[in-house]
Amino acid sequence: MARIHVLTAIGTFALSMPAFAAVQIQSVTSSPTPPQVIGTTIQWTVAATDTNAGPLTFQFNAAPPGGQMAMVKDFNLGTYSSGTWTAQTFVWTPTGIEGAYQIQVVAKDFVSGETATSIASFQVNPLVTGTRPVAVATANPLVALFSAPPCPAGGKMRVKFTESKATTGTTTPWTPCNASNTTTFEIAGMHQSSWYHMFSQTDVAGKVTDGPIIGFKTGALPTNSPFPEFTVAVPAGSGADTSDHILLEGPTLPGQSIGYPEVATDFSGQILWYYYPATKSDLFTRPLENTILTIQGGPAWNPATQLLQLLREVDWAGNLVRETNTGVIQQQLLALGATDAQPCTAISKPAPVGSACLDDFDHDFIQTLPNGYSAVIADVEKIYPAGTQGDTSGLPVDIIGNMIVVLDENWQAVWYFDAFEHANGPPQLDINRAAVLGETCAVNQSGCPPVSLLGNGIAPLARDWLHGNSLYYWPAPQDAGTKGDLVWSSRHQDWVMRVDYQDGTGAGNILWRMGLDGDFGFNNLYNDPWPWFSHQHEAAFESTGVFDLFDNGNTRLAQLGSDCGPSDCDSRGMALTVDESGMQVTPVLSVDLGVYSFALGSAQLLGDANYFFLAGFLQNTTGYAIEILPTPGTITGTQVFSLEGTIAYRAWRMTSMYTPPIS
Repeated sequence: MARIHVLTAIGTFALSMPAFAAVQIQSVTSSPTPPQVIGTTIQWTVAATDTNAGPLTFQFNAAPPGGQMAMVKDFNLGTYSSGTWTAQTFVWTPTGIEGAYQIQVVAKDFVSGETATSIASFQVNPLVTGTRPVAVATANPLVALFSAPPCPAGGKMRVKFTESKATTGTTTPWTPCNASNTTTFEIAGMHQSSWYHMFSQTDVAGKVTDGPIIGFKTGALPTNSPFPEFTVAVPAGSGADTSDHILLEGPTLPGQSIGYPEVATDFSGQILWYYYPATKSDLFTRPLENTILTIQGGPAWNPATQLLQLLREVDWAGNLVRETNTGVIQQQLLALGATDAQPCTAISKPAPVGSACLDDFDHDFIQTLPNGYSAVIADVEKIYPAGTQGDTSGLPVDIIGNMIVVLDENWQAVWYFDAFEHANGPPQLDINRAAVLGETCAVNQSGCPPVSLLGNGIAPLARDWLHGNSLYYWPAPQDAGTKGDLVWSSRHQDWVMRVDYQDGTGAGNILWRMGLDGDFGFNNLYNDPWPWFSHQHEAAFESTGVFDLFDNGNTRLAQLGSDCGPSDCDSRGMALTVDESGMQVTPVLSVDLGVYSFALGSAQLLGDANYFFLAGFLQNTTGYAIEILPTPGTITGTQVFSLEGTIAYRAWRMTSMYTPPIS
């Protein structure tokens, strides 16, 4: 049963509900009240009641003027006090066109299935009041909001901005003109406390017209937040790719005592942009054209932990674009038949053999699938009989595995891969093939996901079986026509695997496993004693078809022990060609990076055919962003740029903030 109420937003709204409705929305409050100009941050609070036992969850949706309603903040638990449920505050910042926006609030009791819905109208006015564009500051002092008057229908507009002392500038992507409304852009990629010149460019039928120039001065970096410091280890020389001159990286790691913001820098390490989430704990997984994807901490449906419970897309100014959470995704997975996705709090203690639950999102979240679909890795715990994976405690064993969850364009789960459903031997996984280096996890152990099922009656340590750490959508596999599969990296198996996704029609089987003891042979042209990668990060195919990754090398180092030579125990940057018909891989690059990163890292092919690698976590808590110029006729190369910084989860090189990498 659902109840829908329409209202006009003027502050606090008292709603009259039918007496027989179990779920009732009592009030919807906006602060500040309408009207407000584009770029204003508005906080929405909602109070509701539920005569059922609850709990009550809340979803917030928004529709631009004349547009369709879309989810912005999906169902998440409210808080209960004195008979009233209060939603988590919905923080909304409109940065699109002016006009009347519709804000829809849905309260739902997932136990009874009953919902109540209210819709509020909120008037947003333009920043521009005359014929000249304006540029105003945002909450991020390095990001401006540039707004221009309407331009002719059928045309398109972009903004060019240049630092006053520079000779070259940056342009935003083109966006379609709107003859009736202003056009607003977020300007990102600027130095602090610096003057910039900005102007719009309008293209109508191929004729480009420049608008008037306006000035904007960025603010200073905030002094109440710690920022990473960078040192140039190898200056960018003539062999470096100077077109990809922006380094974007995510230094923040969940659980760190100091959480640094995500940052973009120039070649000298000067900061051009940052994002500091309120939780100060997130994983920055992918840049998009105007936004970023992150996995963040925060309250969700799991009261045991707030670590890595949220998926968030935010814009360059840090405004929320979309958010979902583990609780509502669990509900959607259960509806799809995923029995291993139970809420961890729903499982009795000690957890019975065969029980399983979804703990968190982890390591990677991508949005490169067709139709705007996304995919994310989730950690799943499952209890297996005593002795599984060689455990000698005599108690049932907690195994940590993975799910891959595909979300549609509105971030609703539509497909999943469950590694535990494919643990029956080659070419699938074998539940008794333990982590290569025997990795285990205790509750609250650094470097481990949340662990929920340990306790009395269960073996003392959970087995960190897979530790999936990267996803890649392969748009046109060689034997699958135009439908795409997912490529998934498992750090603790030393394998990269292809999963049968087939754009949502695949059965989720593992089609091959690449790595030592997997399904491919290694064409060892250079007689490398350790040809295969191990404990790798960010494995992906580039647009050229070359497959690259960061080879941390943990297994190689563990086997060499004290016999390490001068370069045997460094991490490597690797690129391979992959022949699926002959099941062979051939090295294109396998270069010693001069440092050992025991965790984290990334790999990228640059526009000039150089390679970029992040050695993200050295033992002395530093990391290095390294560019390699390949040496023709070999699999080696030369470092032509290196920037030393702090620990970093992942990094990319970009020509501007608006040109995300493909892989």
